[in-house]
Amino acid sequence: MDNSNRNILFIVGAFVVLVLLVICVGGALLLMSHTNLVSVAQGPVASLEKATPLPTIAPTPTTMPAAPSVTGAEDPVAQEYMRIYREVNPSVVYIAVDKGSGSGFVWDKEGHIVTNNHVVAGTEKIQVTFSNDVSVAAKLVGQDPDSDLAVIKVDPQGLDLQPVKLGDSLHAKPGERTIAIGNPFGLTGTMTVGIISAIGRSIDAPSGYLIPEAIQTDAAINPGNSGGPLLDFQGRVIGVNSQIRSAVRSNSGIGFAIPVHIVKRVVPALIKQGHFYHPFIGMRGYTLSPEINKLLDLPADQRGAYVLATIPDYPAAKAGLKAGSVDTGKVIGLDENGKPIYLMAGGDIIVGIENQPVKKFDDILVYLFRYASPGDTIHLHVLRNGKEIVIPVTLTTRPRSQQ
Repeated sequence: MDNSNRNILFIVGAFVVLVLLVICVGGALLLMSHTNLVSVAQGPVASLEKATPLPTIAPTPTTMPAAPSVTGAEDPVAQEYMRIYREVNPSVVYIAVDKGSGSGFVWDKEGHIVTNNHVVAGTEKIQVTFSNDVSVAAKLVGQDPDSDLAVIKVDPQGLDLQPVKLGDSLHAKPGERTIAIGNPFGLTGTMTVGIISAIGRSIDAPSGYLIPEAIQTDAAINPGNSGGPLLDFQGRVIGVNSQIRSAVRSNSGIGFAIPVHIVKRVVPALIKQGHFYHPFIGMRGYTLSPEINKLLDLPADQRGAYVLATIPDYPAAKAGLKAGSVDTGKVIGLDENGKPIYLMAGGDIIVGIENQPVKKFDDILVYLFRYASPGDTIHLHVLRNGKEIVIPVTLTTRPRSQQ
């Protein structure tokens, strides 16, 4: 074989070897790639353990924007309070009298203004100042010491009178928001807020009788707030601020308002005739309790109003209601003259009035204040000697002072 043939064979062989080498290397790389893909799919944790950790990069400090403050313009509750103040404050007046001052609110366009009786009782000169600083004289139209309500009147000529809106006190519930607007300590146009903290309280009227169903509130009420409105969160009157319970004549978180359903009964009568005639039954009663029941030899769970005494020549006595006559030796209070009231056994127990249950003595007062008038005949459901009987009682007009 000559040299040219040898060179050709050498080149062909080298080419074959190169091709085989390429094939081997490519197969190896393909196998390694397949192995790595399977490892990542089946065991990412194992693969991550073998991975080279990335260098740590310190975070760039970022200043967070401050939380926006809530202002009155952004707070919906504050917005509602402001709306109520704008709408109701023009209806609230400052009342100055010989002996002091108080509050009141516009009842109608004719110039009638409602306040507490104790604000204007016994005075000869009444001056009313509106929220726009307009001051006019007023005269007394009617008063009712038994509900501590009174109506005064200004000449409406030239005045932009804005009567209040009346709400519903019969369905008021503890926890609902309340708002008082008045003139505490002579600081006109003062608004305080709180909640109804209790309902169904009985408070003393200036006459010595009880006013039932008063609304208790923790909205700040102070001297000078008397006669001003207690409002709900819609700006409607649900009561007339009347009393506080405090040893220092300043707010202690316990104030009382005469409920507006009583106001709705009394005020129209005061405007029309100058007074309101309360129905009168003529008895003294006491709410039963386990302690009292034990002394009276009654079942511990007996409920009702026990008849302590009846007033001669008045409806209860005339109808034959029976008061206790056997002295138990237990003093349960003082009468209007400061004398002790003894619990006498053997009296009737009132358990119903016109088919409505009576569980406490105040239930009788509530019925009379809400529904009854002098001359009405009511039916009392009475337990006597363990048996229930029905006794009709014809009501009369309440005397002007408590007996």
